[in-house]
Amino acid sequence: MSKKEQLQNILNQLKSALPELREVIVASADGLPIAQLGEGETSSRVAAMAATAHGLGKRIATTSHLGEPMETVIIGSQASFIAYAIGDKAVLALTMPAGSNIGLVRLEAQDAAQQLAQVL
Repeated sequence: MSKKEQLQNILNQLKSALPELREVIVASADGLPIAQLGEGETSSRVAAMAATAHGLGKRIATTSHLGEPMETVIIGSQASFIAYAIGDKAVLALTMPAGSNIGLVRLEAQDAAQQLAQVL
């Protein structure tokens, strides 16, 4: 199985566990989409924003002596966005509607990020 197929399988499993997810994207640290669910028009922008958010989170963590950043979370009134580090080379970005079970999302997404890191 190719790397692309392995990545897609992991994203499909994540979406099956969390059907409320709106977007699921794996982006490079440079902000380029690597894999995603669906073919949204905004995938390039979301990938770029995910990499930027994670980069800023990393800078804040370093400056504040927080250790390695594991996730960047933005909770809005209508939806939430979480970006997870996949090693130093990529980011897993998720968007979900407001009221989603963030604890369950974290459990499933952290596991998916670890699996993605093994593939990448």
